Amino acid sequence: MTAAAVTSPDAASATVTTVRSAAAGALLDLVPASGGLSWVRRGDGLVGWGEAARLEVSGPDALAEAAAWWESVVAGLDVSDDLAVPGSGPVAFASIAFDPVRGTSVFVVPEVVVGRRDGLSWITSIGDAARDGLPAAAPDLGPGPRLRYADGALDPASWSAAVATAVQRIAAGDLAKVVLARDLLVAADEPLDPRRLLRRLAERFPDCWTFAVDGLLGATPELLLRRTGRELSSRVLAGTVRRGAGAEDERLAAALMGSAKDRAEHALAVDSLVQALEPYCSDLAAPAEPALLTLANVRHLATDVVGTQRGDAGLLELVGAVHPTAAVCGTPTPDAAALIAELEGMDRGRYAGPVGWMDARGDGEFGLALRCAELTDDGGARLFAGCGIVAGSDPAAELAETQAKFAAFRAALEG
Repeated sequence: MTAAAVTSPDAASATVTTVRSAAAGALLDLVPASGGLSWVRRGDGLVGWGEAARLEVSGPDALAEAAAWWESVVAGLDVSDDLAVPGSGPVAFASIAFDPVRGTSVFVVPEVVVGRRDGLSWITSIGDAARDGLPAAAPDLGPGPRLRYADGALDPASWSAAVATAVQRIAAGDLAKVVLARDLLVAADEPLDPRRLLRRLAERFPDCWTFAVDGLLGATPELLLRRTGRELSSRVLAGTVRRGAGAEDERLAAALMGSAKDRAEHALAVDSLVQALEPYCSDLAAPAEPALLTLANVRHLATDVVGTQRGDAGLLELVGAVHPTAAVCGTPTPDAAALIAELEGMDRGRYAGPVGWMDARGDGEFGLALRCAELTDDGGARLFAGCGIVAGSDPAAELAETQAKFAAFRAALEG
Protein backbone atom coordinates (compact mmCIF):
# COMPACT_ATOMS: atom_id res chain seq x y z
CA MET A 1 0.00 0.00 0.00
CA THR A 2 1.36 3.41 -0.90
CA ALA A 3 0.83 6.74 0.75
CA ALA A 4 -2.72 7.22 1.95
CA ALA A 5 -2.55 11.00 2.02
CA VAL A 6 0.14 13.41 0.92
CA THR A 7 0.40 17.17 1.02
CA SER A 8 3.53 19.13 0.24
CA PRO A 9 4.30 22.83 0.51
CA ASP A 10 4.33 25.04 -2.53
CA ALA A 11 7.77 26.39 -3.29
CA ALA A 12 8.63 28.36 -0.18
CA SER A 13 11.47 29.51 1.98
CA ALA A 14 12.35 28.13 5.40
CA THR A 15 14.06 30.67 7.63
CA VAL A 16 15.70 30.18 11.02
CA THR A 17 15.79 33.12 13.41
CA THR A 18 17.87 32.92 16.58
CA VAL A 19 16.19 34.52 19.58
CA ARG A 20 17.01 35.14 23.20
CA SER A 21 16.17 32.14 25.35
CA ALA A 22 13.59 34.10 27.33
CA ALA A 23 11.87 35.33 24.17
CA ALA A 24 10.60 31.86 23.37
CA GLY A 25 9.00 31.43 26.78
CA ALA A 26 8.22 27.96 28.06
CA LEU A 27 7.97 25.81 24.94
CA LEU A 28 4.83 23.95 25.98
CA ASP A 29 3.08 27.25 26.74
CA LEU A 30 3.22 28.00 23.01
CA VAL A 31 1.38 24.86 21.92
CA PRO A 32 -2.04 25.72 20.44
CA ALA A 33 -5.33 24.17 21.52
CA SER A 34 -5.42 21.94 18.43
CA GLY A 35 -2.86 20.63 15.98
CA GLY A 36 0.13 21.29 18.23
CA LEU A 37 3.33 19.25 17.96
CA SER A 38 5.77 18.62 20.78
CA TRP A 39 9.02 16.91 21.71
CA VAL A 40 10.23 18.46 24.98
CA ARG A 41 12.37 17.27 27.89
CA ARG A 42 13.39 19.48 30.84
CA GLY A 43 12.37 22.59 28.91
CA ASP A 44 14.51 21.82 25.85
CA GLY A 45 13.24 20.44 22.56
CA LEU A 46 10.83 21.43 19.83
CA VAL A 47 7.23 22.53 19.51
CA GLY A 48 5.40 23.34 16.30
CA TRP A 49 2.09 24.32 14.77
CA GLY A 50 0.56 24.84 11.35
CA GLU A 51 0.89 22.27 8.60
CA ALA A 52 3.18 22.97 5.64
CA ALA A 53 3.22 19.33 4.54
CA ARG A 54 1.75 16.03 5.67
CA LEU A 55 2.13 12.34 4.85
CA GLU A 56 0.04 9.39 5.98
CA VAL A 57 1.51 6.10 4.83
CA SER A 58 1.31 2.36 5.38
CA GLY A 59 2.53 -0.78 3.67
CA PRO A 60 5.73 -2.83 3.41
CA ASP A 61 7.74 0.17 2.14
CA ALA A 62 6.15 2.77 4.42
CA LEU A 63 9.34 4.13 5.96
CA ALA A 64 11.22 4.15 2.65
CA GLU A 65 8.34 6.09 1.10
CA ALA A 66 8.38 8.50 4.04
CA ALA A 67 12.14 9.05 3.66
CA ALA A 68 11.75 9.78 -0.07
CA TRP A 69 8.84 12.14 0.63
CA TRP A 70 10.84 14.04 3.28
CA GLU A 71 13.78 14.34 0.90
CA SER A 72 11.49 15.82 -1.76
CA VAL A 73 9.94 18.26 0.73
CA VAL A 74 13.37 19.52 1.79
CA ALA A 75 14.54 19.77 -1.84
CA GLY A 76 11.58 22.05 -2.60
CA LEU A 77 12.45 24.55 0.12
CA ASP A 78 14.87 27.46 -0.03
CA VAL A 79 16.46 27.08 3.40
CA SER A 80 18.29 29.80 5.30
CA ASP A 81 19.79 28.27 8.45
CA ASP A 82 23.02 29.76 9.73
CA LEU A 83 22.47 28.14 13.13
CA ALA A 84 22.62 24.56 11.81
CA VAL A 85 22.09 22.73 15.10
CA PRO A 86 20.00 19.56 15.48
CA GLY A 87 16.38 20.59 15.09
CA SER A 88 16.93 23.94 13.37
CA GLY A 89 15.68 24.40 9.81
CA PRO A 90 12.81 22.32 8.38
CA VAL A 91 11.61 19.57 10.72
CA ALA A 92 9.19 16.69 10.29
CA PHE A 93 7.42 15.38 13.38
CA ALA A 94 6.56 11.70 13.08
CA SER A 95 4.34 9.15 14.78
CA ILE A 96 4.96 5.70 13.28
CA ALA A 97 2.56 2.78 13.66
CA PHE A 98 3.59 -0.11 15.88
CA ASP A 99 3.18 -2.23 12.73
CA PRO A 100 4.08 0.14 9.86
CA VAL A 101 2.94 -2.43 7.29
CA ARG A 102 -0.67 -2.60 8.51
CA GLY A 103 -1.00 0.58 10.54
CA THR A 104 -0.95 4.18 9.36
CA SER A 105 2.09 6.32 10.17
CA VAL A 106 1.82 10.12 10.22
CA PHE A 107 4.46 12.71 9.30
CA VAL A 108 3.80 16.43 9.73
CA VAL A 109 5.99 19.37 8.70
CA PRO A 110 4.84 22.36 10.76
CA GLU A 111 4.79 25.88 9.39
CA VAL A 112 6.43 27.15 12.58
CA VAL A 113 8.88 25.36 14.89
CA VAL A 114 10.27 26.86 18.07
CA GLY A 115 13.33 25.08 19.42
CA ARG A 116 15.55 25.31 22.46
CA ARG A 117 18.81 23.56 23.27
CA ASP A 118 21.34 24.40 25.99
CA GLY A 119 20.03 27.94 26.50
CA LEU A 120 19.87 28.77 22.77
CA SER A 121 16.45 29.28 21.19
CA TRP A 122 15.36 29.60 17.56
CA ILE A 123 12.31 29.86 15.35
CA THR A 124 11.99 28.15 11.99
CA SER A 125 9.18 29.35 9.74
CA ILE A 126 8.11 28.15 6.31
CA GLY A 127 6.85 30.99 4.14
CA ASP A 128 5.31 33.84 6.10
CA ALA A 129 3.90 31.63 8.83
CA ALA A 130 5.68 33.47 11.65
CA ARG A 131 5.20 37.00 10.35
CA ASP A 132 2.94 37.87 13.30
CA GLY A 133 5.47 36.63 15.84
CA LEU A 134 5.00 34.01 18.52
CA PRO A 135 1.57 33.46 20.02
CA ALA A 136 0.88 34.59 23.53
CA ALA A 137 1.23 31.85 26.12
CA ALA A 138 -2.04 30.15 26.86
CA PRO A 139 -3.61 31.19 30.18
CA ASP A 140 -3.92 28.92 33.17
CA LEU A 141 -6.36 26.30 31.96
CA GLY A 142 -7.74 25.53 35.41
CA PRO A 143 -9.16 22.18 36.48
CA GLY A 144 -10.01 19.59 33.87
CA PRO A 145 -13.41 18.11 33.05
CA ARG A 146 -15.10 15.30 34.94
CA LEU A 147 -14.00 11.90 33.66
CA ARG A 148 -15.42 8.40 33.35
CA TYR A 149 -13.31 5.31 32.72
CA ALA A 150 -14.27 2.09 30.96
CA ASP A 151 -12.45 -1.10 30.02
CA GLY A 152 -11.00 -1.22 26.54
CA ALA A 153 -10.64 -4.34 24.42
CA LEU A 154 -10.20 -6.64 27.44
CA ASP A 155 -11.39 -6.32 31.03
CA PRO A 156 -8.75 -6.92 33.74
CA ALA A 157 -9.73 -10.57 34.25
CA SER A 158 -9.60 -11.37 30.52
CA TRP A 159 -6.28 -9.58 30.14
CA SER A 160 -4.82 -11.49 33.10
CA ALA A 161 -5.97 -14.72 31.46
CA ALA A 162 -4.14 -13.66 28.30
CA VAL A 163 -0.99 -13.14 30.37
CA ALA A 164 -1.38 -16.62 31.85
CA THR A 165 -1.66 -18.06 28.34
CA ALA A 166 1.49 -16.20 27.30
CA VAL A 167 3.38 -17.61 30.31
CA GLN A 168 2.31 -21.11 29.28
CA ARG A 169 3.59 -20.54 25.73
CA ILE A 170 6.90 -19.29 27.09
CA ALA A 171 7.19 -22.32 29.41
CA ALA A 172 6.54 -24.56 26.39
CA GLY A 173 9.49 -23.00 24.58
CA ASP A 174 7.47 -21.18 21.91
CA LEU A 175 9.23 -17.87 22.65
CA ALA A 176 11.29 -16.13 25.35
CA LYS A 177 9.32 -12.92 25.90
CA VAL A 178 6.19 -11.13 24.74
CA VAL A 179 4.95 -7.65 25.57
CA LEU A 180 1.21 -7.51 26.18
CA ALA A 181 -0.66 -4.21 26.39
CA ARG A 182 -4.16 -3.15 27.34
CA ASP A 183 -6.22 -0.04 26.76
CA LEU A 184 -8.48 2.07 28.95
CA LEU A 185 -11.22 4.34 27.56
CA VAL A 186 -11.83 7.82 28.95
CA ALA A 187 -14.98 9.89 28.46
CA ALA A 188 -15.13 13.55 29.53
CA ASP A 189 -18.01 15.97 30.06
CA GLU A 190 -16.12 18.47 27.87
CA PRO A 191 -13.37 17.85 25.28
CA LEU A 192 -9.94 17.18 26.73
CA ASP A 193 -7.46 20.01 26.16
CA PRO A 194 -4.08 18.66 25.00
CA ARG A 195 -2.30 21.72 26.39
CA ARG A 196 -3.38 20.89 29.93
CA LEU A 197 -2.27 17.28 29.51
CA LEU A 198 1.13 18.14 28.05
CA ARG A 199 1.93 20.67 30.78
CA ARG A 200 0.95 18.28 33.56
CA LEU A 201 2.93 15.43 32.03
CA ALA A 202 6.03 17.62 31.70
CA GLU A 203 5.71 18.83 35.30
CA ARG A 204 5.26 15.32 36.68
CA PHE A 205 7.79 13.56 34.44
CA PRO A 206 10.55 16.08 33.60
CA ASP A 207 13.01 13.32 32.65
CA CYS A 208 10.65 11.96 29.99
CA TRP A 209 10.13 13.28 26.47
CA THR A 210 6.71 14.96 26.36
CA PHE A 211 5.38 14.42 22.85
CA ALA A 212 2.35 15.27 20.74
CA VAL A 213 1.84 14.27 17.11
CA ASP A 214 -1.54 14.17 15.39
CA GLY A 215 -3.60 13.49 18.48
CA LEU A 216 -1.21 11.01 20.10
CA LEU A 217 0.42 12.51 23.17
CA GLY A 218 2.30 11.31 26.18
CA ALA A 219 5.54 11.33 28.16
CA THR A 220 7.91 8.55 27.18
CA PRO A 221 10.97 7.56 29.22
CA GLU A 222 12.37 5.40 26.40
CA LEU A 223 14.61 6.81 23.66
CA LEU A 224 14.56 4.42 20.73
CA LEU A 225 17.20 6.19 18.66
CA ARG A 226 18.95 9.58 18.53
CA ARG A 227 21.17 10.52 15.61
CA THR A 228 23.50 13.52 15.77
CA GLY A 229 25.86 13.51 12.82
CA ARG A 230 27.22 9.98 12.91
CA GLU A 231 26.65 9.50 16.63
CA LEU A 232 23.84 7.11 17.56
CA SER A 233 22.38 6.59 21.01
CA SER A 234 19.47 4.77 22.60
CA ARG A 235 18.01 4.24 26.08
CA VAL A 236 16.56 0.77 26.65
CA LEU A 237 14.03 0.24 29.43
CA ALA A 238 12.69 -3.14 30.52
CA GLY A 239 11.93 -4.32 34.03
CA THR A 240 9.62 -2.15 36.12
CA VAL A 241 8.53 -1.76 39.73
CA ARG A 242 6.08 0.66 41.31
CA ARG A 243 7.21 3.37 43.75
CA GLY A 244 6.59 3.04 47.47
CA ALA A 245 6.76 5.24 50.54
CA GLY A 246 9.85 5.65 52.72
CA ALA A 247 11.81 2.48 53.36
CA GLU A 248 9.47 0.47 51.15
CA ASP A 249 10.55 2.54 48.14
CA GLU A 250 14.19 1.58 48.67
CA ARG A 251 13.23 -2.05 49.25
CA LEU A 252 11.32 -2.13 45.96
CA ALA A 253 14.26 -0.56 44.12
CA ALA A 254 16.70 -3.11 45.53
CA ALA A 255 14.31 -5.93 44.66
CA LEU A 256 14.13 -4.73 41.05
CA MET A 257 17.93 -4.59 40.71
CA GLY A 258 18.18 -8.08 42.20
CA SER A 259 15.29 -9.65 40.28
CA ALA A 260 16.44 -12.47 38.00
CA LYS A 261 13.16 -12.24 36.10
CA ASP A 262 13.48 -8.50 35.45
CA ARG A 263 17.20 -8.70 34.67
CA ALA A 264 16.50 -11.44 32.09
CA GLU A 265 13.73 -9.36 30.52
CA HIS A 266 16.04 -6.35 30.37
CA ALA A 267 18.89 -8.33 28.81
CA LEU A 268 16.58 -9.51 26.02
CA ALA A 269 15.62 -5.91 25.23
CA VAL A 270 19.24 -4.70 25.17
CA ASP A 271 20.39 -7.65 23.05
CA SER A 272 17.65 -7.09 20.48
CA LEU A 273 18.62 -3.43 20.05
CA VAL A 274 22.35 -4.15 19.86
CA GLN A 275 21.87 -6.92 17.29
CA ALA A 276 19.74 -4.63 15.13
CA LEU A 277 22.21 -1.70 15.29
CA GLU A 278 25.48 -3.61 14.92
CA PRO A 279 25.36 -3.88 11.10
CA TYR A 280 25.11 -0.08 10.90
CA CYS A 281 27.88 0.79 13.37
CA SER A 282 31.67 0.88 13.35
CA ASP A 283 31.56 0.68 17.14
CA LEU A 284 28.76 0.08 19.62
CA ALA A 285 28.89 -0.01 23.40
CA ALA A 286 26.39 -1.13 26.03
CA PRO A 287 27.16 -1.33 29.77
CA ALA A 288 27.25 -4.82 31.25
CA GLU A 289 24.94 -3.80 34.11
CA PRO A 290 21.71 -1.77 33.94
CA ALA A 291 21.07 1.36 35.99
CA LEU A 292 17.90 2.43 37.76
CA LEU A 293 15.74 5.12 36.17
CA THR A 294 13.48 6.68 38.79
CA LEU A 295 10.22 8.35 37.75
CA ALA A 296 7.36 9.74 39.80
CA ASN A 297 5.31 6.55 39.72
CA VAL A 298 7.68 3.69 38.76
CA ARG A 299 11.30 2.66 38.47
CA HIS A 300 12.83 0.97 35.42
CA LEU A 301 15.99 -0.93 34.67
CA ALA A 302 17.77 1.25 32.08
CA THR A 303 20.73 0.85 29.73
CA ASP A 304 22.17 3.60 27.52
CA VAL A 305 23.64 2.26 24.26
CA VAL A 306 25.96 4.47 22.16
CA GLY A 307 27.63 3.91 18.80
CA THR A 308 29.12 5.46 15.66
CA GLN A 309 27.33 4.96 12.39
CA ARG A 310 29.05 3.63 9.31
CA GLY A 311 27.53 3.68 5.84
CA ASP A 312 24.90 6.08 4.55
CA ALA A 313 21.63 4.71 5.95
CA GLY A 314 19.13 7.45 6.72
CA LEU A 315 17.48 7.95 10.08
CA LEU A 316 14.20 6.31 9.08
CA GLU A 317 16.05 3.26 7.77
CA LEU A 318 17.79 2.98 11.14
CA VAL A 319 14.50 3.38 13.00
CA GLY A 320 12.97 0.65 10.85
CA ALA A 321 15.92 -1.63 11.59
CA VAL A 322 15.63 -1.37 15.38
CA HIS A 323 11.83 -1.32 15.69
CA PRO A 324 10.19 -3.23 17.24
CA THR A 325 12.64 -4.05 19.99
CA ALA A 326 12.04 -6.71 22.60
CA ALA A 327 11.04 -3.88 24.96
CA VAL A 328 7.74 -3.36 23.12
CA CYS A 329 7.27 -6.63 21.21
CA GLY A 330 9.24 -9.61 22.50
CA THR A 331 11.73 -12.28 21.49
CA PRO A 332 11.89 -13.75 18.88
CA THR A 333 10.17 -10.81 17.21
CA PRO A 334 8.00 -12.70 14.67
CA ASP A 335 6.70 -15.15 17.29
CA ALA A 336 6.04 -12.37 19.80
CA ALA A 337 4.22 -10.24 17.21
CA ALA A 338 2.02 -13.20 16.27
CA LEU A 339 1.15 -13.85 19.93
CA ILE A 340 0.34 -10.16 20.47
CA ALA A 341 -2.12 -10.32 17.57
CA GLU A 342 -3.65 -13.47 19.04
CA LEU A 343 -3.98 -12.38 22.69
CA GLU A 344 -4.31 -8.59 22.96
CA GLY A 345 -7.63 -8.26 21.16
CA MET A 346 -6.95 -4.68 20.05
CA ASP A 347 -5.26 -2.64 17.35
CA ARG A 348 -2.29 -0.81 18.88
CA GLY A 349 -2.28 1.80 16.13
CA ARG A 350 0.63 4.13 16.88
CA TYR A 351 0.95 3.06 20.53
CA ALA A 352 4.45 1.62 21.19
CA GLY A 353 5.59 2.84 17.78
CA PRO A 354 8.44 5.29 17.15
CA VAL A 355 7.58 8.95 17.78
CA GLY A 356 9.80 11.99 17.41
CA TRP A 357 11.31 14.27 14.80
CA MET A 358 13.91 14.52 12.04
CA ASP A 359 15.54 17.53 10.41
CA ALA A 360 16.85 18.28 6.94
CA ARG A 361 20.43 17.24 7.85
CA GLY A 362 19.37 13.76 8.95
CA ASP A 363 19.60 14.42 12.67
CA GLY A 364 16.67 13.52 14.89
CA GLU A 365 15.29 11.79 17.95
CA PHE A 366 12.74 9.00 18.17
CA GLY A 367 11.28 7.62 21.35
CA LEU A 368 8.68 4.93 21.82
CA ALA A 369 5.08 6.06 22.21
CA LEU A 370 4.57 4.81 25.77
CA ARG A 371 2.71 6.35 28.76
CA CYS A 372 0.45 7.87 26.15
CA ALA A 373 -3.10 8.44 25.00
CA GLU A 374 -4.81 8.93 21.69
CA LEU A 375 -7.40 11.71 21.73
CA THR A 376 -10.71 10.55 20.26
CA ASP A 377 -13.22 12.33 18.04
CA ASP A 378 -15.78 12.48 20.87
CA GLY A 379 -13.46 14.56 23.07
CA GLY A 380 -12.22 11.68 25.19
CA ALA A 381 -9.14 9.51 24.98
CA ARG A 382 -7.81 5.98 24.75
CA LEU A 383 -4.97 5.20 27.18
CA PHE A 384 -2.41 2.42 26.74
CA ALA A 385 -0.11 0.49 29.05
CA GLY A 386 1.84 -2.74 28.64
CA CYS A 387 4.47 -4.92 30.26
CA GLY A 388 6.95 -7.62 29.34
CA ILE A 389 5.94 -11.21 29.97
CA VAL A 390 8.73 -13.74 30.54
CA ALA A 391 9.13 -17.07 32.31
CA GLY A 392 7.87 -16.69 35.85
CA SER A 393 5.64 -13.68 35.19
CA ASP A 394 2.66 -13.48 37.52
CA PRO A 395 -0.59 -12.25 35.88
CA ALA A 396 -1.69 -10.33 39.00
CA ALA A 397 1.67 -8.55 39.25
CA GLU A 398 1.65 -7.71 35.54
CA LEU A 399 -1.88 -6.30 35.84
CA ALA A 400 -0.70 -4.13 38.76
CA GLU A 401 2.20 -2.91 36.60
CA THR A 402 -0.19 -1.74 33.88
CA GLN A 403 -2.29 0.03 36.51
CA ALA A 404 0.81 1.86 37.78
CA LYS A 405 1.58 2.94 34.22
CA PHE A 406 -1.99 4.08 33.62
CA ALA A 407 -1.62 6.17 36.75
CA ALA A 408 1.01 8.31 34.99
CA PHE A 409 -1.49 9.54 32.47
CA ARG A 410 -4.47 9.55 34.81
CA ALA A 411 -2.59 11.99 37.04
CA ALA A 412 -2.29 14.36 34.07
CA LEU A 413 -5.96 13.91 33.24
CA GLU A 414 -7.20 14.41 36.77
CA GLY A 415 -4.74 17.03 38.00
